Amino acid sequence: MAIVVRIDVELAKRKMSVGEFAERVGLTPANVAVLKNGRAKAVRFSTLDAMCRVLGCQPGDLLEWVDDEAAAPSAAR
Repeated sequence: MAIVVRIDVELAKRKMSVGEFAERVGLTPANVAVLKNGRAKAVRFSTLDAMCRVLGCQPGDLLEWVDDEAAAPSAAR
């Protein structure tokens, strides 16, 4: 997947637990884990808005696009 979720970085900066974050955003800890582990297929803008409000950050602080082709070893191409 070319989109990397950086929730763990932002939580660590704020010394916030996944449980506290989940409660404040309105998600279950299991759904936060799905986001953190890159298994989510979509994120609602309302959820992204809530995450940014709780963490006091921008969407780009939570989501990063990574070029899969540039990251792959040349032998795998």
